[in-house]
This record gives sequence, C-alpha cells and structure tokens, in this order.
Amino acid sequence: MIKQDFPKIHFYDQDFVDIYDKTWAWIQDCWHGEGEKSKIDGKFFSYPDAQTVNQADAIYSSFFLVYSNRIYQAHPTLDLFYDRQEPNGAIRCAYDVKTGHPVVERDNPEGLGIPLFAWAEHNIYHKSGNKKRVKDVLTVLCKYSTWIDSIFKKPNGLYKTPLSATGMGNLPRGDAYYSLDFNTMMAINMLYMSALADILNDKEISFQYKRQYFSLKTRINSLMYNADDGFYYDINKSEKQVPIKTIAGYWPLLAEIPNDEKAEHLIEKLSDPKCFGTPHPFPTLAVCEKEFDENGRGFRGSVFPHLTFMVIKGLERYQRWDIARECAIRHLYFMLDSMSPEGNHHKGNLWEAYLPTKEGPAKWPNKTLFPRAQYLTYDALSTICLTIENIVGLFISLPRKTVDWVIPNLEIMGVENLSLKNNMITILSNKSGRGWEIHMESEKLYYFTINILGKKKKTLPIPSGKCSMLIDKL
Repeated sequence: MIKQDFPKIHFYDQDFVDIYDKTWAWIQDCWHGEGEKSKIDGKFFSYPDAQTVNQADAIYSSFFLVYSNRIYQAHPTLDLFYDRQEPNGAIRCAYDVKTGHPVVERDNPEGLGIPLFAWAEHNIYHKSGNKKRVKDVLTVLCKYSTWIDSIFKKPNGLYKTPLSATGMGNLPRGDAYYSLDFNTMMAINMLYMSALADILNDKEISFQYKRQYFSLKTRINSLMYNADDGFYYDINKSEKQVPIKTIAGYWPLLAEIPNDEKAEHLIEKLSDPKCFGTPHPFPTLAVCEKEFDENGRGFRGSVFPHLTFMVIKGLERYQRWDIARECAIRHLYFMLDSMSPEGNHHKGNLWEAYLPTKEGPAKWPNKTLFPRAQYLTYDALSTICLTIENIVGLFISLPRKTVDWVIPNLEIMGVENLSLKNNMITILSNKSGRGWEIHMESEKLYYFTINILGKKKKTLPIPSGKCSMLIDKL
C-alpha cells in the first residue's frame, strides 16, 4: 500500500512547484477544533489565529482542498455551517470559535454571507462523485435560499442587502442600493442549485431554480448593464446606475449572464491599462476611477487572490482559456516576487492582498492588520487550484470519468498521483526523440480529452496501467 500523499505537479518553472508544495505544508496550520477549548465539534479550516470561522473561508477553501487526495477534506467546514442552520433556514456568515455562537456586525444584523454554497458543492461533487452528499445538502440549501428571499428580495426581483455582506468593505460604491455582486452571486446560487437538482434527477427543483435564474439574469442585464460603457454597475434606490467600475463587474461572467458580445466588452477591459489591465491582475477598482489607489488601500485598488480567481473562472465560462492562463501565470509570478524583497522565494509570506502595479503586499495607512500574511483561504486558490486547473490546465469530473487537458502549447508539465476517489492518475508531457509525448498511468479506465488550443482536440479512453501517446499521431 503506497502512503497517501498530496498530488505532485510538474512545471518548467520550479518556483511554481515549490510554492505549490509549500502551500500544502502551510495548510496544516489552518486546521482547528481538535484539542482546543471550543464549542465547535470536529476539525475545520480557518486562519491560524482566527477567533471566528467564516462562511467565505469555508466556501473558497473547498476549491483547493478537493485536490488534497482526501488528506484534508473539503466538506467539514461547510458542514459546520449546515449543522447550525436555524429553523427559519438562516445560516449566519461567521461563528465564534470558542462559543460556537453566531457573530454578526452592526451593519449586517442578519449575519448574511456570500451565497455560494451551491457552487462549492457542485465542484465537490465533480471531484468526489458523492451523490448522497448532494441529496443531503440540497434540502439545507433550499431552506437557506428561501430564507434569503424572505428577508432580502424586493418586489422588483432584486436583492437589497448590507454592502458588507459582499465582503468588499471600503469599495467605493456611491449611492448603491442594489449591489451587482450580491445579486449576481444569487444568480450563481440559482444556476448551481438547478445543477445539483439535475444530479438527483429532481426536475421540479431544477425547473424552479432555473426559472428564478433566468428571471434574475434578465433583471441584471436590463438594469445593471450599460451598453455605452460595456460594463455592469450597481444601481441606486431609483434603479439608476452608479457608474463606478469595480471588480464586481466580473461576477456576471461566472454567472453566465452576458451574451458573447457583452462578455467581449467586459474581457477587453481586463487588458486595458486604464481599467483593470494593471501589471498584477486584477485590481478591485478600475485605474480610471478617481479613488483608485496604487497602494491598494483595501478595496480601492488592491489585488485579492480570491477575486482574481473569480475573474479567471468567469473567463473559462466563455472559453477564454488563453487569457485565463496568461493572467494566472502573471498573478503567480507577482505573488512569488512579493514574498521577500531580496527575491528569495524560500523565505517570506504570501499575502491577503497585493499591490496592483508592482510586486509587494498592498498597503493601507493606519491599518496594521491589513493585509494578513499567509491568508491561505485566498492564496491557496492561486498556488494550488489555479496552478492545477489553469496553469497546468487539468479539469476533472469523477462522475463523468473525464479528465480534460486544456493547454495553449506543449511544455514539460503535468500532475502525478492525483486521486480520483479510488483511482490514482498521472499525466505528464515531455519531449522525447520521437517528439512530444504524453505519459499516463491509471488504476482504472477514464476518458481523456486533450485540447491544444487552435490545433488539436481529441478524446480517448485511457485504460488501466501505463500508456503513452505521441501528439503528432493524434
């Protein structure tokens, strides 16, 4: 029996491999619960010195923990929130580590958090194939969605929520009343609630959420999209747009709300140096906005890894693999170069937020706790998840028994000993005397699709055992 270990990645830049390996080692410090004086049972993922366990941490961390070969499970921290669901369906955004009680802020008395549980669960299903879990969580998430509707949904079909519920504290929003990001997150919730119901073949729930999704999508497109600017905005109480370009304008890509033409206008701004095309992608506030700050100052220009992750996942929805990969690589280089002034990547920290125009952590005068060092909830999205999915380019679905490899060109790279439930797989490309070759090893049959952008795309059944294929022969 081979000792279970984290999957290994291979990449031509060893610094990327090193920071990937280090992140798994650091994650060990983010587990709480056992042996602590706490009212919270079991282990859960949070910031090392955290006094609370947060909904956003539970959701975002699940996207990289699914790649731990089950050494670190993705679901216990999510279950902590589900287990505390109140009779009316409420799940609060944070709980005190010592008491287990909800923690709410004055400007968010209901403790509303980002409504992205369904997105996380859909991803977990495709990495675990656990249909029973989908059945168990769907009931919880239906009640949760109903609770949000009962308090925050207005007669016009949009959601009026505390701005702090979006997690973007000091983002300048003018007189925004209906926030673009929260409304779009609700559309994402509906989209994935429908997808979870489809997994269970529950046509009634699937149709219910699909109908809600299309209704909200129509409202967002008609009220929040500005055709002249080619951008989505918050709106005020009178349903007039608040024309401040923020990173929230990219949540609609992830929700598949814009058509191809609108998406193209949004994507163009990611490379425009006057908008979001800063050297380190992507600032929270467009460069052209008067409150943009090159030092970051919280959400006035900082680059937050979880929001860069969101934009890159949105680009995927529109098959913009090339831009997604280029930005992921650039983002990771800036993270590495920001670890220490001397360029020694073996010392120094990852950071919660970064400068947009040069390397280094973001700055916010008089805020000594910003940015937090080693904030792995955000950072590991880049050093693990984006590395596997967008830099190496592997997309895995256990229920479909598929591995898609999307790469712009052939390089020496791949993944070794990645667990697909009870199937360990290895996929590596290198150049031999016969040309570019892909070596594969697997314990069970699966279907492998290689997509070399603009050149070749082929799906092949990969048998158990070892095999290899020559790209030129495809």
